[in-house]
Amino acid sequence: MKVFKFGGVSIKDFDSIQNVAHILENFKDEKILIVISAMGKMTNALESVSEAFFEERKEDTFRLFEKIKKAHLDLLKYLITLQWEKATNSLNDFFTEVEWLLHDKPVKDYNYYYDQIVCSGELLSSTLISYFLNEKKIHNQWLDVRDILRTDDAFRDAKIDWEVSGKNAVEKLLPLFEKNNFVITQGFIGSTDENESTTLGREGSDYTAGIFAELLDAESVTIWKDVNGIMNGDPKDFKDAVCIEELSYKEVIEMAYYGAKVIHPKTIKPLQNKNIPLYVKSFADLRLSGTVITGVSPHDLPPVIVYKQNQVLFKLQTIDFSFAEGRPTQYLNEILEELRIKPNLSQNAAISLMLCIDDVSEKTEQLAARAAEIFEVQIQKDLTLLTIRHYTPEYITMLTGHKEIVLEQKSKETIRLLMKDV
Repeated sequence: MKVFKFGGVSIKDFDSIQNVAHILENFKDEKILIVISAMGKMTNALESVSEAFFEERKEDTFRLFEKIKKAHLDLLKYLITLQWEKATNSLNDFFTEVEWLLHDKPVKDYNYYYDQIVCSGELLSSTLISYFLNEKKIHNQWLDVRDILRTDDAFRDAKIDWEVSGKNAVEKLLPLFEKNNFVITQGFIGSTDENESTTLGREGSDYTAGIFAELLDAESVTIWKDVNGIMNGDPKDFKDAVCIEELSYKEVIEMAYYGAKVIHPKTIKPLQNKNIPLYVKSFADLRLSGTVITGVSPHDLPPVIVYKQNQVLFKLQTIDFSFAEGRPTQYLNEILEELRIKPNLSQNAAISLMLCIDDVSEKTEQLAARAAEIFEVQIQKDLTLLTIRHYTPEYITMLTGHKEIVLEQKSKETIRLLMKDV
């Protein structure tokens, strides 16, 4: 058995969904669990509904949700003919599930309502695709993932109950493959033992694919993306970017840690547990080999380039010249946790600390105000953080020309350079 995952970009419109059918035509004789994300920017649209509902802007709430309904129903007209009425009823069931909630007043915290509303994106897209594929004679069984993946009630960042989810997968999911080679389900979501919807956090759909791979002892996982594979740099930032054919689990985790737009470490861990290979392939061209990620560390990797723009550097010195290590550092960490700020780079000295973060104006101001209680605070903005793994002197020179280096950290494998334009 294999697991395929199709992200929002790969199912964003009529042509994209037709391409999904084209891909699956090549695998008709294989048993494949297909994990589907919400279409295009639909998660963002549903987040706007959640915010309007929680702020009790009722008119905005229903206006925004009507746009979402219309987008799905309009697409359905182009995708499905023979089972149009049945498909419409299926979508309406999910619309109604959300609208019942939207007619109430919020009495729980925001994260709870976020999960109940936003989860509909994957349910709607997977339903559309399932009907479309069946109409194309690509027979499949649709499955509500909430019947399989049990989680706790940490809404927006739910943790999997592996024992219950594994039992459900064996009893409810595996039998579906007796009649169909393809089973279609949703990424990103699960449910509590009270049947409340939950979401799994950032990169949740990729993580879902990893979870099912471990639960089902899958042969492999393939994530279909709008790139040729995992690149050694974002082509928008680095015009000489190339596709890396082989990577190790460890290398991908390192790349993600430094901010590369690759696979989230949460996805990697279940695969690593059972040494299941992960393929990242282009949904636009099946002939391309893409990238394979395994437990084997390849040699001679190219330099991996990661840029983080719009950075701000905090230079913090203790007011009384006491050592920064100890209470000042502890206090700073408490502020960062409270403000949900994750430093991209930090460096300590005897009586001072330096901290590089994304420059989000509200959080930058809050951190500066709070830190000023025990530090002298200096701020430097409009910086770029460059990370190069497997660096060479030539690459450092090429990528730092006409830049002033504000801060540098270097190890055997990785160099990190905080820079500003001259």
